Amino acid sequence: MSKCKVIAIANQKGGTGKTTTTVNLGIGLANAGKRVLLVDADPQGDLTTSLGWAEQDDLPVTVATQMEKLIRDEPMNYREGILHHNEGVDIIPSNIELSGMEMLLVNTMSREFTMKSYLNELKKDYDYVLIDCMPSLGMLTINALAAADSVIVPGQAHYLPLKGMTQLMRTIGKVQRQINPELKVDGVLLTLADMRTNIARTTAKSLHQNYGRVIKVYQAVIPVSVKAAETSAAGQSVYSYDKNGAAAKAYEAFTREVIRDGEKQRHQHESSRSR
Repeated sequence: MSKCKVIAIANQKGGTGKTTTTVNLGIGLANAGKRVLLVDADPQGDLTTSLGWAEQDDLPVTVATQMEKLIRDEPMNYREGILHHNEGVDIIPSNIELSGMEMLLVNTMSREFTMKSYLNELKKDYDYVLIDCMPSLGMLTINALAAADSVIVPGQAHYLPLKGMTQLMRTIGKVQRQINPELKVDGVLLTLADMRTNIARTTAKSLHQNYGRVIKVYQAVIPVSVKAAETSAAGQSVYSYDKNGAAAKAYEAFTREVIRDGEKQRHQHESSRSR
């Protein structure tokens, strides 16, 4: 395992708190002294917008323009277009141009590895790279899973969104078998949870029963929060927008779990290599 860890934040269901999790995990890691790059791999550009670049269609360089240069084998500066947010993270932005990438990748040699080739050139500058995947299981998401060391799955604390996780787990299994055998599922994060309701408590229990033996379910649970929902419009993380709120505390706890797990995995990897 290289020093940099690449994590895909993925769920083919929309509305599971995927982008909010990418932002607040990324800035949480930066607050802990880590060098962090966020990658917006969704043509909707929600991650880009959430960090304050509302006019993403005006950006001259995005993940789409860089991947296209790679595909066409054109000379490129890998760091071109990377933006810096004032809360300590870098971001590779996205816009609607990325929607054409699925078609472009179809006829590309080693098409699953285009994003991996791009990020491999950037990893030396970071401790963590977080990829905010689009809510589908198309070629862009496959590219993200091929580039990643691991996956974190945010799941809304309702029955139907969690039902869709079975399909995602099948896709991850296929990627592990055919493209990226080193890919691991770091865990499932319950988001948008109102634990006062029966459905949230039942869903959490079902998640632990169905997946808990084979996949980590994070102890941190991200609560429903009006303030957290407002952060996107403000272009800030939940830490700077509502630092004493329940969502900020939950994301801090989640970030600590991710760091702890990463250190444990690194130690295990190093000890297995030294045998």
